[in-house]
Amino acid sequence: MSVLTENIARAESYLAKFRERGVLNHIGGASVPALSGETFETISPVDLKPLASVAKGGADDIDRAVAAAEEAFKTWSKTPGKERRAILIKVAEAIEARAEEIALTECMDTGQALRFMSKAALRGAANFRFFADQAPTAEDGQALRTPTQMNVTSRRPIGPVGVITPWNTPFMLSTWKIAPALAAGCTVVHKPAEFSPMTAKLLVEIAEAAGLPKGVLNLVNGFGEDAGRALTEHPGIKAIAFVGESRTGSMIMAQGAKTLKRVHFELGGKNPVIVFDDADLERAVDAATFMIYSLNGERCTSSSRLLVQESIYDAFTTKVAEVANRIKIGHPLDPETVVGPLIHPVHEKKVLSYFEKAREEGATIAAGGEKTSDDGCFVKPTLFTNATKDMAVAQEEIFGPVLTAIPFKDEEEALAIANGVEYGLAAYLWTADLDRAIRMTDALDAGMMWVNSENVRHLETPFGGVKASGIGRDGGDWSFDFYMETVNVCFPRAEHTIPKLGG
Repeated sequence: MSVLTENIARAESYLAKFRERGVLNHIGGASVPALSGETFETISPVDLKPLASVAKGGADDIDRAVAAAEEAFKTWSKTPGKERRAILIKVAEAIEARAEEIALTECMDTGQALRFMSKAALRGAANFRFFADQAPTAEDGQALRTPTQMNVTSRRPIGPVGVITPWNTPFMLSTWKIAPALAAGCTVVHKPAEFSPMTAKLLVEIAEAAGLPKGVLNLVNGFGEDAGRALTEHPGIKAIAFVGESRTGSMIMAQGAKTLKRVHFELGGKNPVIVFDDADLERAVDAATFMIYSLNGERCTSSSRLLVQESIYDAFTTKVAEVANRIKIGHPLDPETVVGPLIHPVHEKKVLSYFEKAREEGATIAAGGEKTSDDGCFVKPTLFTNATKDMAVAQEEIFGPVLTAIPFKDEEEALAIANGVEYGLAAYLWTADLDRAIRMTDALDAGMMWVNSENVRHLETPFGGVKASGIGRDGGDWSFDFYMETVNVCFPRAEHTIPKLGG
């Protein structure tokens, strides 16, 4: 029996419970159907066959979940940070114990390759461990003294929060939002993406089995126009953390405006990787191809624009095309697979539409540019060359294994091209010139930049973008700035003169 066959058999054993009972909501510690009784199907992009029926939540289900979160907040927010830490560490341990189940389930639900999803499950555990360790000091602040006063700051959990997560690496990205919220003392209503709902149910079941009190984490499945909108408009929800498209983020901001909700958005990107002729070209090729072709290119920080200095453009793009043509496309549970099927036929159609746009605008398809078969959402790793900065494939977020290569002459032109999009999430720079690296990173419109490196995340650093790529920062203490309110109390250190009126 091959490894792939064994993995498929194990995945089927994990999926069996979902096929039998469906993907239910989870509210106040109980697995429940939608109050309307409505469901929808989640399909596998591997073969387009149904995986399970999913509860189709609406406003009534959100009301019920928010009520549970409000009730649980009364005690969870007052639970000492040391106790919250102990519970969240147990959640991390439980995630690690079920990492295979999470990974195999997510591969079949999203099409992501096992070689990446196995690590994503463990990264979810790492997120819980990291933020658990911050829980005991999350409320701490500063003492700020003047000659007559002492000001003492502290932080308090903001209240029940809504978390809306995307369909790319959904388990890991859910923990990236939910773990700091719980560590801060908030309670959560989670609305996962409708394309990939399965591991969200695993997370809440794992968390409660590990000791998380009922109602602290609640799950409502559904679509953005019903469950999502009800969550963003609900007066009992004090903040919305959202990961997804920039257009959707704008809608959420408008929906939350009436209740003055705090928002945190991690949105789209059209991130440049800029390669100068003095760079280590072999490492730059490896980094550029890894950042666009891993995770099916369905990642907000993918290096989807390749900016290469004119003198090395042809040689460099030839090497990139060679890598793209060698990448194994296949079943996500095959350990050798790098690129699996895209998440859903709707998204596949969007990605494929850019191949015709590229041809119409005059770009060359140097690699890929087509489906591999009619079974499943399999699209070849693609490279567009001879592209210009104004083409649709150079401006719009495609969110697939599609790379657009644009030549530049010098630093000035490289900056103009890099900054000439509506997004500003990440940027990657390859050069041996330290002075140039400093000049370029000072001038790039991006919330995160890596010099001579692919995206290597350190959990203590801030994560987020500028322009249409988002609002706010995740990671380290920056996460607590969102999930907590800072308050100040002023004490007298000495008697001071108080102004007298009317005397």
